Amino acid sequence: MPSSSATPESGAAMPSSAWKMERDADAIVWLTLDTPAISANVLAREVLQELDRLLEPLAADPPRGVIVQSGKPSGFIAGADVKEFTTLKSAEEGFALARAGQLVLDHIEALRCPTVAAIHGFALGGGLELALACRYRIAVGDERLALGLPEIQLGIHPGFGGTVRSVRLLGVRPAMEMMLSGRPVRAERALRIGLVDRLVAAGELQAAARACVLNPPGRRSAPLMERVLGLAPVRPVVKSMLLKQVAAKAPREHYPAPYALVDLWARYGARGPAAYVAEARSIAALFGTETARNLVRVFLLQDRLKSLGGTRAPGDPHGGASAAAAVKHVHVIGAGVMGGDIAAWCAFRGFTVTLQDRAAEFVAPALERAGQLFEKRLRDPQKIAAAQARLRADVPGDGVPEADVVIEAIFESLNAKRELYAALEPRMKPDALLATNTSSLMLEPLAAKLARPERLVGLHFFNPVAQMPLVEVVRSAQADQAIVQAALAFARKLDKLPVPCRSAPGFVVNRVLIPYLNEAMLAAEEGVALAAIDEAAVRFGMPMGPIELADVVGLDVANDVGEIIATELGRPLPDLSRLKQLVAAKKLGRKSGEGFYRWHDGKPVKPEAGPAPADLQDRLILALVNESVACLRDGVVSDPDLLDAAVIFGTGFAPFRGGPLAYARSRGIAAVVRRLRELAERYGSRFAPDGGWAELQAGGKA
Repeated sequence: MPSSSATPESGAAMPSSAWKMERDADAIVWLTLDTPAISANVLAREVLQELDRLLEPLAADPPRGVIVQSGKPSGFIAGADVKEFTTLKSAEEGFALARAGQLVLDHIEALRCPTVAAIHGFALGGGLELALACRYRIAVGDERLALGLPEIQLGIHPGFGGTVRSVRLLGVRPAMEMMLSGRPVRAERALRIGLVDRLVAAGELQAAARACVLNPPGRRSAPLMERVLGLAPVRPVVKSMLLKQVAAKAPREHYPAPYALVDLWARYGARGPAAYVAEARSIAALFGTETARNLVRVFLLQDRLKSLGGTRAPGDPHGGASAAAAVKHVHVIGAGVMGGDIAAWCAFRGFTVTLQDRAAEFVAPALERAGQLFEKRLRDPQKIAAAQARLRADVPGDGVPEADVVIEAIFESLNAKRELYAALEPRMKPDALLATNTSSLMLEPLAAKLARPERLVGLHFFNPVAQMPLVEVVRSAQADQAIVQAALAFARKLDKLPVPCRSAPGFVVNRVLIPYLNEAMLAAEEGVALAAIDEAAVRFGMPMGPIELADVVGLDVANDVGEIIATELGRPLPDLSRLKQLVAAKKLGRKSGEGFYRWHDGKPVKPEAGPAPADLQDRLILALVNESVACLRDGVVSDPDLLDAAVIFGTGFAPFRGGPLAYARSRGIAAVVRRLRELAERYGSRFAPDGGWAELQAGGKA
């Protein structure tokens, strides 16, 4: 905040509900954004309009300087209001939205006095674009600092002048890396590339911003070599290099935004008023693409999942969030790949963790992997040491009576898990959460012999734990909803995206994956080349093919889970003799060095793909989509959005397609059902359209 001598600025056109403007004793104006009723500032249309009104008197009668800051502890500004993108009905409306934002930031840039963005936490998207419109940027240089232009992840590019100002400040290569990747820039790199002028400690931010106004330093600009790369004769060469990099990661037909971004720079060189207008026209065209609509939908789905951890359960006056806040100690039983990595992640997120297994020799590899995670993610030796201190081996299980959450992650055996729970339950705190990481077993049989079966929940993590964002929070028929809500909140404390689902065979993700994996392996049995099967899925937009995925999951796991789900659903087991031969030979995929593929340095060695049947992609994808409809019909999740979210964040299902049900709606439900019937005639009843399609077609749950 400005000094205590600051007074309200009398020149404001009208009181602002989001902005506060004050003038201090040094004639410096402080503009503080603190939008009511939300935890992070966003540049909604009304917020920008308010800012523009406040800038009018400053343009007419410039103060000594202007400092823009946030009143939110969470950070500076998170970006534009993404929900507004969903209301756009035409390219002209999109152009008007972008151009209006550009003009407000132009007014900041045009002020005839020093302007400083005082940044803490994050400045993302439109928030960073606003900061770029200021003459200087000073930031708190801690681990929370994240500066970025992530619009590409929404199927668009910056639209408030960021495609111009970022290149002008940093040069084409650092600016394009930031925009094309969408990844945030952290403190030291931000200073190194010139994105910020100075890094300071948290308590020094306002003093440093004031000093910058009182004694303005020279303005930064792109280095000479970067300016040379922006010259008209050189730009075509740089454009070719950039497009080659983009094409290696994102096909133009699936992701048009990075290509549009490169084209903008190549044509205008981030120079002149025409570059801003062209940026607004370009983003307006992208708003209307199916890719952008679906990626915006995915962003909003992610926000919905994040919010689930903070809502209250009926009859719970405190809410699950308060129960999760009380969690300090997590005890994990089973130090295999999943259990060990769950324990490591809990320690990384700040919990005290005890890790139990039959003997120390089984825990040691998990502790070693945890150390690697801490070194990669934390880097600071003190923070690494602190995380390692929070995680300790506990072979006898002494941590059970002290634990607030006990997570069971042993092998998939109903009897083994029941025996473990019988020993655990009498030793646990009365209010402790008992969770299972089972990937396929239903909770009702697991809880049948518990004295308090209502306290068992599923917390199904995905491999690799540190990378996969989803956690399925599974409730049984007897579940205490307050306990389920506490589990949702605990998942959020782990920075995961929780999807609540009903106890059912395979829950959501594994249930829809098994038909997809089975179809891939059936195609392999028919003689289709493994690499061709994977290529068909990747062309659709999957992050990896189903054969490679089976190897990554582990062929023994894929086989066991597939058999459990088929048995519980009363379905015949497919004839996957090649899979069973590999499992019998202990060729289990990546973890053993060989499965369907040979693995070298963690990567599969693949031959040339070769030809594939014309209907292969439909066989793979529609098997998954049809099972998704069955999952919704069975009420495993409460609505289509949650199902799409679970499949996207749990399997990597092509985000630009919006999820399996969104894909079906886009393709046309009648067309999908018709295609399934064609496949059923050729390949058998496994492709018979599920009964849930009728409800979707009638406009029910869809």
